[in-house]
Amino acid sequence: MKILILGGTAEARELANRLVAMGHDVTTSLAGRTQDPILPEGDIRMGKFGGIPGLAAYLRAARMERIVDATHPYAGLISINAVAAAQQTGIPLVRYMRPAWEQRMGADWITVETAAEAAAALPPNADVLLTTGHTGLEQFLERDDCQFVVRTIETPEIDMPRHASLLQTRPPYDVESEMRLMEREGITHLVTKNSGGAQTAAKLEAAQRLGVKVIMIARPAYGPALEVATIDDAISALGLGG
Repeated sequence: MKILILGGTAEARELANRLVAMGHDVTTSLAGRTQDPILPEGDIRMGKFGGIPGLAAYLRAARMERIVDATHPYAGLISINAVAAAQQTGIPLVRYMRPAWEQRMGADWITVETAAEAAAALPPNADVLLTTGHTGLEQFLERDDCQFVVRTIETPEIDMPRHASLLQTRPPYDVESEMRLMEREGITHLVTKNSGGAQTAAKLEAAQRLGVKVIMIARPAYGPALEVATIDDAISALGLGG
């Protein structure tokens, strides 16, 4: 079976590897934002499709039989476009969505809908660990009454102002190292997206232990799709068995 995976996550890579091992013809599409990504088995397509028309045209031309959206929960437009392109072409769409993090008893969270709301929720003189990626970074850095440690994998396109420092690291992280970081930097607030998954969850445990307040940006809604939360369920939802 010919399958297009919209990738860029560890789960997408695992799914591609398993499907290729099962004998399927798999192409993984990557946006091309990450330098030196770890590539999955199968074919690779880099770059944008050109909106809904471009994605639909690609699906038809490549004779794809299934689509899997296994992008990051905050990937944005590509997930919206996948729904529309699947509807236009009649190709079944499966969305892999890792389970969201849930607030634990005693954790100090507030949940907001957008980066702008998260930036506005910060009190003056906050010392912030910012782990929201590149999107909306400018809205936070306008808050020159706060101090920021901006943690990213890739180098942002904007320069850091004097009230912000850049920390480029790659997950996974553990609780002890996250606590050391927060204590060293005097962090009072953690701003993050509800990405889910184990690789970056340690910051939430560290924040709770240290009494750091968490500002959580909620997930967007992407429209109808057959949604699953495990790789095994994704394979079953594709109608491929185990």
